[in-house]
Amino acid sequence: MALHLIKLCVGADSIQDLREWVAERSLNAMAAGLEPHSVHTTRMVPKRIEELLEGGSLYWVIKGQVLARQKLMNIETFTGGDGIQRCHLVLGPEVIETAPQPKRPFQGWRYLKDEEAPRDLGKMGEGVAALPEELRRELAELGLL
Repeated sequence: MALHLIKLCVGADSIQDLREWVAERSLNAMAAGLEPHSVHTTRMVPKRIEELLEGGSLYWVIKGQVLARQKLMNIETFTGGDGIQRCHLVLGPEVIETAPQPKRPFQGWRYLKDEEAPRDLGKMGEGVAALPEELRRELAELGLL
């Protein structure tokens, strides 16, 4: 069973904002001769790296709700110029929408068990996936999704 991370997507107001950010980073990686990916740098280094890389994802909280995820491809630790250890979360290029799940603000990232992770939106049927993002948010807040 996979283990995941969950993190606030600071600066993004929608899934589209996140997709644009990911696309830009993927293009930069390809221009450097690398596979398309995006990298998110965080100060805290996960202790359970092996479990995370066995099919785990980074779930993004956007405006108080988990709305999307990206597959974790690698976790690279390094020491910054200031002597502080950090890590790069290397993420797949695809942003996968999830069923909206309310989440209160928190700092940093948290582990997320597979059974607690929201389902992928595509697995909920075409009707749900076709709803506008704002309507899905409202339905989730009402407990109807």
